[in-house]
Amino acid sequence: MSDAPKPVEISTDGACLGNPGPGGWGAVLRYGDVEKELSGAEPDTTNNRMELMGAIQALNALTRPSHVILYTDSSYVRNGITKWVNGWIKNGWKNSSKQPVKNMDLWQELLEAEKRHTVDWRWVKGHAGDKYNEIADTLATTAARTLKG
Repeated sequence: MSDAPKPVEISTDGACLGNPGPGGWGAVLRYGDVEKELSGAEPDTTNNRMELMGAIQALNALTRPSHVILYTDSSYVRNGITKWVNGWIKNGWKNSSKQPVKNMDLWQELLEAEKRHTVDWRWVKGHAGDKYNEIADTLATTAARTLKG
């Protein structure tokens, strides 16, 4: 039997009413039988920024270094953090077209948030019945709607 602690499972999502427009992010953190829901909103943002913010805020909410399985329906977030970011850093935060990386500020925040943890980044198909992805989506959409009035 392993004495390794259970991983924290996190499902995140972002939403935007218009792109750009009012946006929201949501996250569901699960550890054993404990669940915690987080959400927030920004008045003028993009969907990709909200997807990133969900992951950043969820990782920052953990009070100690953890093994995390993070589920996102954003290929942009998963590919960015697992495949592209090291190249961007090496190239002075320029993409393959030699243009500045979009959302560099949030990518840097995500790298900082991820540092304390061991994160297994997993993609999940959005709007396909995954319970926690649906909850995160509802949290993000509800948060964005609070700004739309």
